[in-house]
Amino acid sequence: MLTALGLDAVAESVYRAMLADPPGGVAELVARVGKPEDEVRDALDLLSELALVRPSSEQPGRPRAVSPDIGMEILMARQQADLAAQQQRLEASRAVAAQLIAEYADLRPAASGPGVEQLIGVEQIRDRLAGLTRDVTTEVMSFAPGGAQPAAQMKASRPLDEQLLGRGVRMRTVYLSSVRNDQPTVDYANWLTDLGGQIRTTPDLPTRMIITDGSTAVIPVSSDDTATGAVVLTGQGTLTALCALFEAVWSGAQPLGEAAPKDSRGLSPQESTTIALLAQGHTDEAIAKRLGVSQRTARRIATDLMERLGARSRFAAGARAVQHGWLPSQPT
Repeated sequence: MLTALGLDAVAESVYRAMLADPPGGVAELVARVGKPEDEVRDALDLLSELALVRPSSEQPGRPRAVSPDIGMEILMARQQADLAAQQQRLEASRAVAAQLIAEYADLRPAASGPGVEQLIGVEQIRDRLAGLTRDVTTEVMSFAPGGAQPAAQMKASRPLDEQLLGRGVRMRTVYLSSVRNDQPTVDYANWLTDLGGQIRTTPDLPTRMIITDGSTAVIPVSSDDTATGAVVLTGQGTLTALCALFEAVWSGAQPLGEAAPKDSRGLSPQESTTIALLAQGHTDEAIAKRLGVSQRTARRIATDLMERLGARSRFAAGARAVQHGWLPSQPT
């Protein structure tokens, strides 16, 4: 039951046995948990690393388990630190992706070269995507920012989605968390899931992107107007980076069929992203765009967070968020 906090099954069994019989040594633990001595010693090493086991002052040479109330607090604090570190790594990946995308944002038709193909206008984009989806054999991975999806777009996508899944192509799509409030998009996502597609949501996405077979990526040259143009990227190094970005976002995203959980700070994923954006000085308009919600909704979320923090300004909200452990402190 404690695997989510970093303990495997053997380590949890050993910890429980030590709590039940504090004076016991390694031999007694082996007998109690029914595991080989080397596994029990490995479990003790893990427990010691997590600060759940300490040398006994009453019986030198023997380990002693810390009390559950202290132990669980230690594990929760460690998990919170890990989550903060993972968020920082994800933001770093997004920054790298944004830089990569920016390098191609000002491409001109004559600038196309090895590994880069420029598409001008919505017709070229549609034709190229049609060709890629026709030829795909293993998987389609995509980011779909912008919140609720247009009804016409979802209707047009159904026959192609059904065809791809019917021939065994794996489909993974990440939407913004805000689509959970749009029933037509939820209905489409549920329909896709019933056919075998996989849908997850995350509070914000770096860009719209489609990757086919891990070898070709299509991204817009402008996130503000995705119909004006796009680039098709096939360079191995570029695709390795973009696939890693997708996997990082996918691993932290929430399956659509599950309720978005609150973290150890009591924040939903959308609230966690909002407080980070507030601390970075983003406006309601910028936050709304990142979350795929209206400015009114973004303002409501921001106001609620500021009230919970007791902050009168966004600058104060950022400072108080660090004090409350909602944001990692910046290195000096």
